[in-house]
Amino acid sequence: VQVIIYTLSSDQKEQVDVLAINAASAALSVSGIPFHGPVGAVRIGRINGEFVINPGYGEIDKSDIDLVVAGTKKAVTMIEGSSKIVSEDDMISAVELAHENIKKLCAAQEELAAKAGKPPMTYTAFAKNEELQKEIRARYLGDIQGLARITEKKEREDALHAIIDRAKEELCEAFSDFTGQISGIIDDLDSEVMRERVLTEKVRADGRGLRDIRPIDIMVGVLPRPHGSAVFTRGQTQSLGVVTLGTVTDSQRIDAIEGESYKRFMLHYNFPPFCTGEVGRTGGLGRREIGHGMLAERALEGVIPSETEFPYTIRVVSEILESNGSSSMATVCSGSPSMFNAGVPLKAAVAGIAMGLVMEGDRYAVLSDILGLEDHLGDMDFKVAGTSEGITAFQLDIKIEGITPAIMREALAQAREGRLYILG
Repeated sequence: VQVIIYTLSSDQKEQVDVLAINAASAALSVSGIPFHGPVGAVRIGRINGEFVINPGYGEIDKSDIDLVVAGTKKAVTMIEGSSKIVSEDDMISAVELAHENIKKLCAAQEELAAKAGKPPMTYTAFAKNEELQKEIRARYLGDIQGLARITEKKEREDALHAIIDRAKEELCEAFSDFTGQISGIIDDLDSEVMRERVLTEKVRADGRGLRDIRPIDIMVGVLPRPHGSAVFTRGQTQSLGVVTLGTVTDSQRIDAIEGESYKRFMLHYNFPPFCTGEVGRTGGLGRREIGHGMLAERALEGVIPSETEFPYTIRVVSEILESNGSSSMATVCSGSPSMFNAGVPLKAAVAGIAMGLVMEGDRYAVLSDILGLEDHLGDMDFKVAGTSEGITAFQLDIKIEGITPAIMREALAQAREGRLYILG
């Protein structure tokens, strides 16, 4: 399904992305396409202690919160934004206010669909072969459960691929028409085993408890030529932060539709193929580089000193050297000490952590410092960055139909605990 949105006019630049989410949902709601919506979205700001719904372009500069929240009538499904060292309680209040307004937008879309919607389409969902599923479970469940003993990423991937190759070889004759489903069925079984182990035993894929952070190592001043540098390693995720300082005339000139502006702090993020053990072409920037770099830049921007305090342009480059988990949060954790190493008088140290979720019915578990596997097989990727005093950046993606404020409150409290540990 492709939904194309045309922005016909806008006098409030910040609201275009929010309008696009609402317009896309409304289009799907009236199309007759099977859809678990509608979905609504609002932008939340806070000016002089008062929350503002869908603030205009001029108001955002005065706001200490800039948050885009999307969700259904039941729960929140996406959050993206930044804040100026705001407490977890204030962030939850902003999200709850956003959700109350999202419910109104969803109701309006339902009214539109009732009046102008097409009849629902009928379709038959793709189903995997039941006999093949039973055979794979009977033969290979024990082998898949045995993967729990392997904590090293590459070794585990190789062992899983070996099970898939053996299953294809042994079942190709009996299930010749369905061999293309074998890999997906084993992946589903691996997900089931991992998730059940988390929920019942409170033990994760690499043997950690739910709140445990992987081993951390930080080296500062590792490069002789740049103004500042730091290597941050957390488990199998590693970022090299490199800082270059320039004069105010080196700031980046932004020629945008609303006018000209200058940017004196910039962060660039590089994710080369070798950091995940792959061979690939290194070319222009993709969505990962843009999105992860922007998130890390927002996380650090709130502690950058003013131009009068520190009259320099600051450029941070994060080179991801290894990745198994959140490299954007590792970028925050290398960017902060590398700027201290360069002599930048930051207002405070900043750290970031990625939280996960495994949810089955009423049972759920919140995971601190998730692995790539837990992102892939779990239900949430929830990144929180900030200082010891509060949050500076926030990003939430959900693979289920949303999470409740109670779960989000628990995840934020656990994220704060992890963030303070990393800062320490």
